[in-house]
Amino acid sequence: MPANLAQGYLFWIGNIYSISFFSSKKVAYFEGMTARKLPVSTQKKEKNNFFADVYEVVRLVPKGRVTSYGAIANYLGTKMSARMVGWAMNAAHTEKGVAAHRVVNRHGLLTGKHHFSPPSAMQKSLEKEGVKVVKDQVQDFDKKFWDPAKELL
Repeated sequence: MPANLAQGYLFWIGNIYSISFFSSKKVAYFEGMTARKLPVSTQKKEKNNFFADVYEVVRLVPKGRVTSYGAIANYLGTKMSARMVGWAMNAAHTEKGVAAHRVVNRHGLLTGKHHFSPPSAMQKSLEKEGVKVVKDQVQDFDKKFWDPAKELL
């Protein structure tokens, strides 16, 4: 791990820079960890690289399938960063081709629906793709769940 990255909130995992809310002492915990590489280049050194990595994974979720914030974080090698994936999805409105409606919580609940306008748009988009939603929960979640760690090996 480059010494200058152990300071502040930026840490190095494999070939990916990630932003984290860990103190510099806890950053040492991540030393030596590796992350799976995305099928696209993640070698950019831009400020919001973690968000860009999230968007690349979400672009790969097939129509008619859903994934979770935690599954994306796990695939990117930052298993405890599901909340940051949620922040990335909230900021995805300006990104082209990012199907944010396909990202739900670990139980299949449409917890991000309030970031759509109107809130029912998330459910309608999923239903157009053949995903049944009842009371804000994806039905047959186990069958519809797409795990990038398994699907992108």
